[in-house]
Amino acid sequence: MIGDRFLVTDRVAVVTGAGRGIGAACAVALAEAGADVVVSARTEDQLKEVAERIEAAGRRALVVPADLSDPEAAAGLAARAADAFGRLDIVVNNMGGALPRAFMDTEPRHLENAFQFNVSTAHALTRAAVPHLLERGGAVVNISSVMGRVAGRGYLAYGSAKAALAHYTRLAALDLAPRIRVNAIAVGSVATSALDIVMADDRMRTEMESGTPLGRIGDPEDVAAAAVYLSAPASAYVTGSVLRVDGGIDTPNLDLGLPDL
Repeated sequence: MIGDRFLVTDRVAVVTGAGRGIGAACAVALAEAGADVVVSARTEDQLKEVAERIEAAGRRALVVPADLSDPEAAAGLAARAADAFGRLDIVVNNMGGALPRAFMDTEPRHLENAFQFNVSTAHALTRAAVPHLLERGGAVVNISSVMGRVAGRGYLAYGSAKAALAHYTRLAALDLAPRIRVNAIAVGSVATSALDIVMADDRMRTEMESGTPLGRIGDPEDVAAAAVYLSAPASAYVTGSVLRVDGGIDTPNLDLGLPDL
């Protein structure tokens, strides 16, 4: 049955930034598809709520509160997964982000921090996971962004880092083939806490919806469904790909209103 190829029964996944939003949705979706899941983020209470949802799906959860901006903390998740569950099959590098800033307000340190937060930590965890992923063959899913592909004012640090993560995905896929697949999801506007202000403002929400060909802001489950696909046997012949889950946008769908210099 083709549906069986979308299952990850008895596999073990690590999901970063899993306390809420896209990370939480990915963790729960993987559990619903059959995986035990290690969830990590800063806020333990949020992680415990996600763990309850994983256990309600009949799978095991391990909560690891950590500051994952530290690459060593991120790398340590691979051993935690193997120690707790005896294996590691799937890594979802969801942690990331950077605040929008005007060009002249963007200092070199903002670029450096964005690269570490979005790329270096993903590499640290992936590198630490490789010995475990090689045992049975594994999958890595990196959460990139539409802003790594399109240009918009104010996204210099964030867009540069997400573009780097997308190309990191292509390079790592070649380095780790054929036993480990590495893919990414380029996410558009998704209704997470990062968009709370937008969702509460009718004008901004309407602007984003009208600027999106599919006419709506995405749900975290839209991204989670793609993460399950890229983790499962359904995508066994897919590596080095950046899957767009962005509602079809080719230009930013919200103008930050930054003036000309």
